[in-house]
Amino acid sequence: MSNNIIITFPDGSTKSLKKGVSGFELANQISKSLAKEAVAIKIDGKICDLSLPLNNDCKVVIIKKENDEALDIIRHDCAHVMAEAVQSLYPGTQVTIGPSIENGFYYDFARKEPFTIADLPKIEKKMHEIINKGEQFTREVWSRDEAIKFFKDKGEEYKVELIEDLNADEEITIYKQGEWLDLCRGPHMMSTKQIGKGFKLMKVAGAYWRGDSNNAMLTRIYGTAWRNEKELESHLLQIEEAEKRDHRKLGKEMDLFHFQEEAPGAVFWHPKGWRLFQSLISYMRERQDKAGYVETNTPDMMDKSLWETSGHWDKFSEMMFRTEAKDEKIYAIKPMNCPGAVEIFKQGLKSYRDLPFLLSEFGKVHRYEPSGALHGLMRVRAFTQDDAHIFCTEDQITEESKTVCDLILSIYKDFGFDNVRIKFSDRPEKRVGDDAVWDKAEAALKQAMETTGLEYTLNPGEGAFYGPKLEFVLRDAIGRDWQCGTLQVDLNLPGRLGATYIAEDGQKKTPVMLHRALFGSLERFTGILIEHYAGHLPFWLSPLQIVVATITSDSDNYAFEVKDQLTKNGLVVEADIRNEKIGYKIREHSNAKVPVILAVGKKEADEQTVSVRRLGSQQTSTIKLDELIKDLKKESLSPIN
Repeated sequence: MSNNIIITFPDGSTKSLKKGVSGFELANQISKSLAKEAVAIKIDGKICDLSLPLNNDCKVVIIKKENDEALDIIRHDCAHVMAEAVQSLYPGTQVTIGPSIENGFYYDFARKEPFTIADLPKIEKKMHEIINKGEQFTREVWSRDEAIKFFKDKGEEYKVELIEDLNADEEITIYKQGEWLDLCRGPHMMSTKQIGKGFKLMKVAGAYWRGDSNNAMLTRIYGTAWRNEKELESHLLQIEEAEKRDHRKLGKEMDLFHFQEEAPGAVFWHPKGWRLFQSLISYMRERQDKAGYVETNTPDMMDKSLWETSGHWDKFSEMMFRTEAKDEKIYAIKPMNCPGAVEIFKQGLKSYRDLPFLLSEFGKVHRYEPSGALHGLMRVRAFTQDDAHIFCTEDQITEESKTVCDLILSIYKDFGFDNVRIKFSDRPEKRVGDDAVWDKAEAALKQAMETTGLEYTLNPGEGAFYGPKLEFVLRDAIGRDWQCGTLQVDLNLPGRLGATYIAEDGQKKTPVMLHRALFGSLERFTGILIEHYAGHLPFWLSPLQIVVATITSDSDNYAFEVKDQLTKNGLVVEADIRNEKIGYKIREHSNAKVPVILAVGKKEADEQTVSVRRLGSQQTSTIKLDELIKDLKKESLSPIN
């Protein structure tokens, strides 16, 4: 039996090494500089500690700090260091759960006196001390009884509960950094020194143990962590800019919408906000009409039996609002539009000649989101989807998917989003349909993506419960990513609901159903637009394009004359004839992000001109009214025209 193993590298090259060599030793054999930069090793697709011995033939990738995959490890290491700092400074504090998250990490602590924001500088200082010591991260495997006894003796009741809830055959791993240790699956870097200085503690919050309001309230400390101080500084500047662009703040300044406790997660649209919302619908309706879709509308509330047949009740019921009527039937407010679309398709006999059959719907849906997760327009309970369902044959999947991809990317470009990434999400753990059907659906969608030539990344396990999907992720003006549009291939739902068409051979067949949303949630897309443009929406999209403000009261009549002329030319205009100074009016309307402010006085009235001030500019220019109308009419055209 050979004592050697074969290591295969990403470029396909191989190396024969003695069994038991560690990832760090492997990196060191390749080059000293690689060993210095390495933070982890990926073995057959799984990220592991560099100290782990390699005992079998495998494919490996050495992960360096500069790689994106290193960020999760850096952040998790930071969480451990924070936990050590807290227990060092505040003896008797229990540590519970501390994962890495998007942009950072957190740890939940049990302490009689909750932490406050004032405690963070002290904890952060202690973290720097621990990191500077350069303690080694070491992994140990303990027996279940040994681990339970240790944490019981230490007074860590939460850790004991976690261990007791693990499967009997699950390996219990402990990670140490110097004298401090924690229950953890890993992986971690070689030492605390590798974390560096690119981290900062951000805020504290309350959090129930295991997210259950029946359990004890803990204190959660959040931090952000990056590969270096430059990345940290960039992130903090992004947060600062994001606060300025917060759609909730701008929505109030622009008088677009509000929320209130009587309708959690539902939007109260003000006239200007509703105009913006309807502008998005009008744009999308025109794009879809040109693409061959026919618009429909389905009921907001349907019998429980339909949702049971579709599979939603079993897989999605915890997110569904429901009601029991006097006739004892149970109804559900729709969380998705797809079953309704199938019911429309089923009306009347369909032939293969009718396919693809494109049904669109601006459907209002409701999903239960925990109150703590609600966030302005970005996370709501009631929202409108620009849904469409394409019924087609299996042979048409590739072409229809390509058409949808082209349409989505074209639409995003119209709204100023040129940086779009695509994720391929395959089968989730909770799903309907057997594996053979899923194999078929995933293969069809992958083939479609290869045909388009578009690049995509794999997003494992994040597909819809009825089919794999593509997720379209937009990057906004300050570098944040937003998942918006989706395309899903569904070989399950049409059959479950009895949809058929007559094939060319005269036999009944079940159509394939492509689920497709372009904006996704219109509410959320509105919020993204507001933040992307910092409220300075494109002129064609602005809910109030022009304000005509009087300088003196003797120009009131001319102001209304200007307003009428602009309105007749299809522009959205208001007149401001209040008895206020013109500087005050300009500041107020600039804060409300009105793109064009026209100041008019006696001189302008006599000369049939207007004084023009553009949003974001300190300069004014005087122009003839008819020339201005001609210019603004061109600017007001949507990208479709």
